Amino acid sequence: MKAENILVIGGTGKTGKRVVQNLEVLGHNVRIGSRSASPAFDWHQPEGWAQALEGMDKVYITYQPDLAVPGALRSIEQLVKESKRANVKKLVILSGKGEREAQLCEQVIIHSGLDYTIVRASWFNQNFNENFLLEPVLEGMVALPQAEAQIPWVDADDIAAVATKALTDDEHNGKIYQLTGSRTLTFREAVAEIAKASNREIQFIPVSIQEYGEGMRKAGVPGDFVWLIEYLFTEVLGNPKLAEVTNDIEKILGRKPIDFSDYAAKVAATGVWNVAVSQAN
Repeated sequence: MKAENILVIGGTGKTGKRVVQNLEVLGHNVRIGSRSASPAFDWHQPEGWAQALEGMDKVYITYQPDLAVPGALRSIEQLVKESKRANVKKLVILSGKGEREAQLCEQVIIHSGLDYTIVRASWFNQNFNENFLLEPVLEGMVALPQAEAQIPWVDADDIAAVATKALTDDEHNGKIYQLTGSRTLTFREAVAEIAKASNREIQFIPVSIQEYGEGMRKAGVPGDFVWLIEYLFTEVLGNPKLAEVTNDIEKILGRKPIDFSDYAAKVAATGVWNVAVSQAN
């Protein structure tokens, strides 16, 4: 297999860092697209994109904080133009399952004239240990809206494995994949599994979306992030299609998706969910 030059935008993020590791193991030349990299890639500084794209064969795209936010569509349109100028051959974009706004960005990629793969992912398992749900878990009290939403949680390792295949194998050109775990869990059920795996008591409290948004604002959470969370909890978790379980991971990787219980056991073994407990003792 010929080594290729691949830019991983968001190369320090949840899926990006895993894609970087996978590609490096396969012997590809990887450029990390982040504000701290050299050349730097910053979604808010498009004047630097040409330098980051120079000499790249393929690009993995993750948009921060989410493709659904205002301004994302314009950024993706501009990135496609810059990619074509740089003679990039293929784009693989991480999108959100059930996000209508994100699908507008997908259309830009699909109609770019470049080879592409769309990777739509359900909610990540890693939201509980690498994102906004870690702190509530550590505090032993998780309060969330949409308590009864059935979510087919998917693991970032599986997403990265699929993205790596899409970047390195032409058979995935022109495909749209929807990645989910093999079963659904409500927030309450997911928290219960984490409590069991980490041998802790973690209380789950259902709240309204209004209460949750007000709580974030009082805590000083930036307005654009509050908007995004309210959007995700309303538009995405409120969509019954979110609960659909697919077999795309098994089809592409030849194995079952990582189960939430296995994810919880693996993370619990690192001790990350017991930090607050050990500090208190």
